Amino acid sequence: MTTAADDWLSDVSTAADVPSRDDKLFQPGAAANDGAFAPQDWALFLSVALIWGSSFLLIDIGLDAFPPGFITLLRVGSGAAALWLLLQRPGRPNPEIEPADRTRVLLLSVIWVAVPFTFFPLAQGHINSSVTGLLNGATPIFAAAVAALLFRQWPRGPLAVGIGVGFAGITLISLPSIDDGSSQALGVGLVLAATVCYGFALNLAGPLQQRYGSVPLMARVLALATVWTTPFGLWEIGDADWQLGPLVAVLALGVVGTGFAFALMGSLVGRVGSTRASFITYLIPVVSLALGVTFRDDRVAPLALVGIALVIAGALLASRARR
Repeated sequence: MTTAADDWLSDVSTAADVPSRDDKLFQPGAAANDGAFAPQDWALFLSVALIWGSSFLLIDIGLDAFPPGFITLLRVGSGAAALWLLLQRPGRPNPEIEPADRTRVLLLSVIWVAVPFTFFPLAQGHINSSVTGLLNGATPIFAAAVAALLFRQWPRGPLAVGIGVGFAGITLISLPSIDDGSSQALGVGLVLAATVCYGFALNLAGPLQQRYGSVPLMARVLALATVWTTPFGLWEIGDADWQLGPLVAVLALGVVGTGFAFALMGSLVGRVGSTRASFITYLIPVVSLALGVTFRDDRVAPLALVGIALVIAGALLASRARR
């Protein structure tokens, strides 16, 4: 008997949905659902938002004992191991990546995992988490811009309005705690570079997910990213303080927050397209803020509450049928 989670992690397309291959590195992908979000789309969307929104709390716990580079390595490596174990289940499809797509998979491992996961902790040594969250909230903007530039898929109607409304909300959530003195150029540049990587990665991932399925694709992406992040992680391993609580937090971040969440995200991109899937970025700060208030006694400014309302409104607009 299959569960709903099994369905989410399976390939969600048929052969008719798969875009034709050509020699171009980036290819437009036809979303399985261009209409209003179906219940399965909402389940994927909210699951990933909750998982990734909690990642900030897990990272904070992990930093009590481990340096940033080693957290990245442990996170990516445990996520890869979880997906490879999932692939060993009897009856689980595990297609070989065709030679024409191997360069795309390698590039995806760099721009969706290795580079952003390395840049964000480094950036937070120069700017605070509010500025980082604000800049990361630009992911849907970059995803839409990349689609427009590469494929001439311009956002319009509710999607275009949702982009503006959601970004306004993420700004209001971040403004109360932004410290102008911490917004240094290097940190801002690192976050922007990571966010631009996400914009390209989301557009690259859609057709690949439709061809191979989320779990087989992301198992390979995370395995390659583990290779790329190993040197920096091992460089910092001497600074690790092996405590059980932080270790469990980082492993949970890797297995659930990286392995399973990336597989779910890959399914969502294949179903609703890269731009609409990227609106998860708008909901992540809402989850993070709620967890911070609950477990860290963070203060919530009234302006941030207005921002949360706008974020939710932007996501709802993005979920409507494309026109």
